[in-house]
Amino acid sequence: MMFFDALNVLNIAFWIICFVWMHRISTRQDSLLKAITEQGKRIERLSRDEHDLIKEVHPVVGAIKEKVEAMSEVVQETSETVKEKA
Repeated sequence: MMFFDALNVLNIAFWIICFVWMHRISTRQDSLLKAITEQGKRIERLSRDEHDLIKEVHPVVGAIKEKVEAMSEVVQETSETVKEKA
């Protein structure tokens, strides 16, 4: 009988240890989930700001691209002229 009482006490002690351990793991998971959620919100905000900046700059980028293409044509014509003279 004494053996079974000791076994029951040991069983209860292990259940308590297991509960504390699982509670600790759960607390860590909650804090990690909170940190990941905050990081996701920051990334979304930055993405939105980046998108707004791109929308503002997009017409300017198109104008720059046209100027670069025009300059490329001038450089190509100039290099062909130089090759012909050489």
